[in-house]
Amino acid sequence: MVQFIVGKKGKGKTKHLLDKVNTEIKDVQGNVVYLDKSTKHMFELNNKIRLIDVSEYMVTDSDEFIGFVCGIISQDHDLQQMYFDSFLKIACLEAEDLGKVIGKIEKISEKFHVDFVISISLDESELPESVRSNIIVSL
Repeated sequence: MVQFIVGKKGKGKTKHLLDKVNTEIKDVQGNVVYLDKSTKHMFELNNKIRLIDVSEYMVTDSDEFIGFVCGIISQDHDLQQMYFDSFLKIACLEAEDLGKVIGKIEKISEKFHVDFVISISLDESELPESVRSNIIVSL
């Protein structure tokens, strides 16, 4: 399953994402990973959640980001959920390439049974029509 929290920059998407991951960790059987552009939110996350600062790993385009995500999944067979904050930035994406990358993430989710919650700095109207049904918060 792939879900989205969307809205322009500064609308409060990160707060919703942090609230969701900290609430979900209480009921999750497996592991949870939170990908971000820095470690700024480290102390706002439950200590059972693994925070990864993507900027430390020299990811320079969306294909490398998908490979990075698959590498994380391949090393943790108990991984149940992944949260992506600042998705366009950490995935090195432009809005026009969003549909293609989300399609890959949906395939990864189905194949490896990992749920994704993704924060995207775009208005709901700027997202591809095919993903709008997966929006859980629109700000």
